[in-house]
Order: sequence, then structure tokens, then C-alpha cells
Amino acid sequence: MPLHENEIPVDGTLVRSLLKAQRPEWADLPLTPAGAGTDNTMYRLGDDLLVRLPRTADGQSVRKEQTWLPRLAPFLPYPVPEPVHAGTPTGSFPVGWSVHRWIEGAEAGPDTVEDWAVFGADLAVFVRELHRVDLMGASRADGLSWYRGGNLEECGRWVGESLDGCRSAVGDELDVDALEHMWRAALVLPPSSGPHVWLHGDLKPTNLLVRDGRLRAVIDFGGLSVGLPDAEHSTVWDLPPQARQAYWDALDLDDATWLRARAWAVAVAASGIPYYWDTFPAFVTECRNRLRAILSAPSPA
Repeated sequence: MPLHENEIPVDGTLVRSLLKAQRPEWADLPLTPAGAGTDNTMYRLGDDLLVRLPRTADGQSVRKEQTWLPRLAPFLPYPVPEPVHAGTPTGSFPVGWSVHRWIEGAEAGPDTVEDWAVFGADLAVFVRELHRVDLMGASRADGLSWYRGGNLEECGRWVGESLDGCRSAVGDELDVDALEHMWRAALVLPPSSGPHVWLHGDLKPTNLLVRDGRLRAVIDFGGLSVGLPDAEHSTVWDLPPQARQAYWDALDLDDATWLRARAWAVAVAASGIPYYWDTFPAFVTECRNRLRAILSAPSPA
């Protein structure tokens, strides 16, 4: 089922046609679905490759990954996707696409992570090093501006609408008034005053690959941007409390950052529930679980 009104249909036949036209040496390799997120559809190609195709005609995420991942990778403590082909638009697929090296691993979860505290500390190492990488002249004006790297105030209208949508959809099971209070409490805090940094933008468990019980790779840099770091920390509410605490301790983040990050976590999850209610129930479940975790977690203030 399409997730977006302007979604581009993709299937194995289309992928084969793209490969035959642009990388014929790969066209006969085994091709199997490898999952789909809100922005991309993936196919595993042979044993060593992954085809990544945007769901909509924006295509900006593909260009960002192709341009910046090779430059960022040498400075990062864990493997990240390695683009090996920049696919060009065609009549049947009017946007750029990519082929990456396949990275072996399973998404982070109770069946794959051995010690959540260690996992949270490992994730903090990745975030710290990513945020330390020199911007190499990049700025938000270079196609690297995403709302999660800006200020909370700029998102007030749509967050309010999303919270109203949550009341209608899940107000009988979640305390949306309490979530709105958390959101509004963060709005009166002084905005983050730190420098702009590189941001992954979506460090949720499905983008964190595990091998032998430990974090081994970080994938899906479609939200790569330059901006303020608060929203980067919001996905820790998708992890168990032990991981969340270890992450927070390792980065030594202050209470104001915690509250702003929590507000971003509320905003993103609240927007996902009404938008994907009819089309992506698994993602709606992720958003519900995040909001439950936020409501049950202690506050620093």
C-alpha cells in the first residue's frame, strides 16, 4: 500500500530494468526484497549489494548519501552505507537511486542486543564522533536543512495539529495532554546555543545494525543534515531505559538538552500516528511505543 500521495510504484521488475540499463553486469544477480521504510524501498542484490529507491520524487536523501557518506565514513567509529552506484532517473523511475554495499547485521532489539547499557554507550560513541566531524564547508543552505536540526518553535503549528490527531486516534490509551505539556514546556526553554553539527537524523533501532550482541553499523542516512543536535537524541526513547541512561551518561547531556530532545521525540511520534494510521501500522506501533516510553520515563526536572 502506498504511504504517500505522490509515491512512485516499485517492484522487482522495475529494479531489474534499471539495472539492465545502467549496471548490466548486476542485472542477473538474485534480487530479494530487503524491507521498506517511510522514505525508501530496498532490495538485496546478490550477496554483497543493496538497491535503495526513494518512495517519492524528492530524491534529496539519495543525493545527500551519495555525496557525503564517502566523506564522513573515514571519521566514524562504525561502518555506514557505502554507495557504489549513483542511479540516474529514467522514464519509468523519474528520480535518482542508489546501490550500496550490503552490511550484514540485524536491527537492534531484544533478540539481538546482549546488554542494553553497553549498546547505549556504543551509540553515544557514534553520535559523539559524528557530531565532531568537521562540516567540510557544508551548511544548511546546501540541501542539508531538515526540520529536526532547527528550533522547536518553527514546528509549533504542525505539532499542535499532530497532537490533536493523536487525541482522536489514541487518546483513550495515551495521555496526550501530558505529552502536549512536555512539548510546551520545552518551548519556553532557551534554545540550543551550540554550533551546528552533522546529524544522522533518525537513529531509531531499525537503523542500528547489531552483530554478536553489539552495535556494528549505522544505516539509512536519508535524514542527514547540518543543524542543532537536540533532535538527534530523541530516538533514545525507542530504546530500553538501561540503554537510554547509558547513552545520556556517556554524552553527559544537561537537563535542558534532555527536555528539548524529549519534545522532539513527542513531536515526531505524534506526527507519525495520524499520518500513517491507515497505511503503515507497524510504524504507528513504533510511534505509540515511543510515546508510552516517554510517559513512563522519569523527568530530570
